[in-house]
Amino acid sequence: MSVSFSALTRFTIAGSEGRDPESLHSIQTIQPHGALISVREQDLEILQASTNARRMLGLDDALPGHRLGWLGEDLVERLRPHLDAPLNPVALALRCRLGAGATEFDVLVHRPGSGLLVLELEPAGPSLQLSGRVEEALQRIIAAPSVRALGEEVVATLKRLTGYDRVMLYRLDEAGHGEVFAEAREPALPAYLGQCYPEACVPRMARQPGRRPRVRLLVDVDSVPVPLQPMHPLGEPLDLSLCTLRSVSPLHIQILKMMDVRATLVVSLVVGGRLWGLIACHHRTPRFVHYEIRALCELLAETVATRIAALESFIQEQAELAVRRLERGMIEAISCSGDWRSALVTDGDALLASLEASGAALFCDGELQTLGRVPEQGGLLRIRAWLDRQPRAAVIATSSLMREDPRFATLKETASGVLAVPLSSGCGEYLVWFRPERVRTLILGASPLLCADGAELNRAPALAGEQREVRGRAVPWNSGQTAIARLLGESVTDVLQQFRSVRLLIAQAQLAEAQARVRISDQPMLITDPEGRLVLATRSLERLFGAGRLESLDALPGLVSDPATVRAALAALRDDYQPWHAELEVCGADGRKTPVLLRADPVFSAPGRVLGFMFLFTDLTGIKAAEDARQRLHAGIAARQHRTSAPLCGGDGERYRELFAAIIGNARLAAEEVADGVDLERVPAVFEGFEHSVSHTTTLLERLLWYAAQRQDGEGRDEGDGTPGH
Repeated sequence: MSVSFSALTRFTIAGSEGRDPESLHSIQTIQPHGALISVREQDLEILQASTNARRMLGLDDALPGHRLGWLGEDLVERLRPHLDAPLNPVALALRCRLGAGATEFDVLVHRPGSGLLVLELEPAGPSLQLSGRVEEALQRIIAAPSVRALGEEVVATLKRLTGYDRVMLYRLDEAGHGEVFAEAREPALPAYLGQCYPEACVPRMARQPGRRPRVRLLVDVDSVPVPLQPMHPLGEPLDLSLCTLRSVSPLHIQILKMMDVRATLVVSLVVGGRLWGLIACHHRTPRFVHYEIRALCELLAETVATRIAALESFIQEQAELAVRRLERGMIEAISCSGDWRSALVTDGDALLASLEASGAALFCDGELQTLGRVPEQGGLLRIRAWLDRQPRAAVIATSSLMREDPRFATLKETASGVLAVPLSSGCGEYLVWFRPERVRTLILGASPLLCADGAELNRAPALAGEQREVRGRAVPWNSGQTAIARLLGESVTDVLQQFRSVRLLIAQAQLAEAQARVRISDQPMLITDPEGRLVLATRSLERLFGAGRLESLDALPGLVSDPATVRAALAALRDDYQPWHAELEVCGADGRKTPVLLRADPVFSAPGRVLGFMFLFTDLTGIKAAEDARQRLHAGIAARQHRTSAPLCGGDGERYRELFAAIIGNARLAAEEVADGVDLERVPAVFEGFEHSVSHTTTLLERLLWYAAQRQDGEGRDEGDGTPGH
């Protein structure tokens, strides 16, 4: 029986409602196209073997109890040099002649713990010359101008490389919901491009990349799983979680058969330590992909993940530049018309486009200004009241306002999604963006990517109620957009505080109100009169320096790390009205030094007449941490490049030299394209992800090089004596 994806619908729980999903560790069978053995690392005694191992190796005796050398001294000779090296998460790949017939096998070696080694045996593949094709693919991937173009390129490349009928890129949003983002398929197959699946349809284990292999292969859904014997020689199940041969759930097999899929290959895309998406390959007949092709798929996926991180950071950087332009426009508007709000309206397209919003509203000083498609005024005031009731946060976001309060259902056509940034610590002042409702049809059953790890499934698909229409929801705000909103809010808040500071100096009648608003600002700020006497210091400034330590400008040099430079700059500011921007280290009351950016400007009421001076302090701790992370990344890349250059010289190393150079160049380019100013807390994690990716791909190349060297060595010996080795 075959059914479409849309017919694979809502899961029903099999068994008790609270039953935990099946653990990967509980699976103790493998797929029959290969064999598996476990050995005690200390003496290389075979403890456990799949029941098909003896037949596959052409041996008369059972394997447990024998030493590993019994299978072929070639294996032990190749394995011993690597026993001191880590074997996880990238398995060691060996090509050896094993068994009675000295048959060539690809051997993948893992170290699962408990003093064991796990060896996966697969039929050896033919010698391949793929470096040219892979290099071309890498160049196209690196040159992709957008994430969409990159997705289309990678599915086309993997379809050519692996030969599967269908290759899909499945993208997950931050809530775990998924969408088929790109697809390459045979013309006779139905299209799945654009289909959406809720979070529940994506296996939990698939969203935890550290607990599963990056590449999963299912050769034939009709194959019979092969058990291991003895079952638990050490008293507990053997950990097969990183094994390629590991079997999958019978329910998973059932789902694939209903989809007319006989074989699958799934590759994880991990960006910044988070599962960004999955590449799923489907075939209508059984299909085995040899180790070398799988390793190259993993290498390409790592490169794609690095490129995704760089492209997403570039998009964020462009949005940040638009924010900075908007900030400059607001400052210029203050100088020209005294009304910074006009700049928001004048450059309204940038305000909306930077967040992909359809409308915006500004609540400030008891006034309301709007842009684009927004609710009527009564609805806007209700939204402001709702925002006032929310816990204080730098950003308040929802993709379904009516889910927060059903009374907002009447506003769904203009304000299903709301993203707001407070402009002050009090209530009633916000910059708010809106998105309309987007009606979506969700497929409530099996996702095309359930093959990512069928081990988790303990639920069966039902064939009724196949789709659900979701209303009252907007496109969710992603983390990059919330970071841009926070940056915009900070810029507007900064301009707002400057505007209020000017009002404070030129309108004594408004002093009390303006002073209260400025004092509670989160921006550390100091205002003085022309003689340098303190007019106002924000509470955040007192927290920075310590209460009572900065009573006048004369005290500032004694509270920073470079007092001589500060004294000279203050003299130029007072005497010549020269603006001053500098990076300093502030010495707090507890002795801790905090890096800050100081911006000091004179405030004029007329040319040549200064009313006072304004000092803004911006904490650079996050920026410094991001820069340190960037430097560590470059140092790590350089170290990897130096360590790996020698093994890549001569022989098969030349085939991979250009691949290695392209990967290193891609990582360096990605590091340069990462924007520091959008979400500083995320930047070190992105760089750490780059470093792990470079380490991962370098190790993979070393494994491939060693693998190729073994293959050549084996071929050379065959040609030398004309008989297979033992």
